[in-house]
Amino acid sequence: MKGIVFNLLEEVVSAEHGERTWDALLDASGAGGSYSSLGNYPDEELGRIVAAASKALNTSDQDVVRWFGRKAIPLLARSYPAFFAPHRHTRDFLLTLNTIIHPEVRKLYPDAVVPEFDFEMPAPDVLRLGYRSPRRLCGLAEGFILGAADHFGESAVIEHPTCMHRGDTACTIVVRFGAKG
Repeated sequence: MKGIVFNLLEEVVSAEHGERTWDALLDASGAGGSYSSLGNYPDEELGRIVAAASKALNTSDQDVVRWFGRKAIPLLARSYPAFFAPHRHTRDFLLTLNTIIHPEVRKLYPDAVVPEFDFEMPAPDVLRLGYRSPRRLCGLAEGFILGAADHFGESAVIEHPTCMHRGDTACTIVVRFGAKG
């Protein structure tokens, strides 16, 4: 896992709950806590931090990573405005994951492992995403989708009919978009 993910998580946790909470999560998880954005760290280290947060909040790991993804989008939009600026809608933005965003991520972080997506548009307000990743961070993908919808001033209702956490080979995330009400 790239260090930038840990940096984002630290920034989100510290902004929402204070630096002491971040330090407490590191202590509870046994994680190192010193992350370079360009560094590589074991996926399990993120898993331990998420598990510590999950235990502290009495919620699921998936809820923790979903929350993190949603809160991380404003930080990503500030750091990488070129990914967001050309778009007026969440769906248009998401459709650039494979063709623009992930190739650019690989340029910045050549050894980054990014998830694979496929897309179907069964209706004008619906996007069906196929998600595959050995990391199985589909909750993070959901959070990023919700955060992107917030960024573009839209609502997004997510269904997750297939999931690797329930034994499926890939996840299907179905997003229904609407105007923010």
